[in-house]
Amino acid sequence: MDIKDLLNTEGNDEGQKKESPLKTLEADLKFYNESLKEVANEIMVEGISAHPIFVAHQHEVKLGEVILDKNDLNTDWSIHASTLEEFMEKGLILPDKQEKFLKQYKDAYQFMCVFVIVPEGANFVFFPYH
Repeated sequence: MDIKDLLNTEGNDEGQKKESPLKTLEADLKFYNESLKEVANEIMVEGISAHPIFVAHQHEVKLGEVILDKNDLNTDWSIHASTLEEFMEKGLILPDKQEKFLKQYKDAYQFMCVFVIVPEGANFVFFPYH
């Protein structure tokens, strides 16, 4: 899934375009790109996990560890670092869904796996490192 698949650029009932908060996420991910790549590489090289997952949110979340705080960096999104193992431990990825998740998971050296949390729900997005 590409981040553009989650962008809501459809007009509302009055025909006006509604700006999606996910547009700001794309800008922040580009801004955070090098830092996120370094963290993902550390997670993999240190043997913590072969499947790093970043959690992007705009509110308080108790998942993973804060690595980029929107308040400190004057951005729209905060990012936490997590792993497939933590997602399974917390029941966010069920054991019977692990194989399906791994089939969707892209090369962690080329793409960041981002679990995007918005008021409407949450979803995984794979965003390329530049």
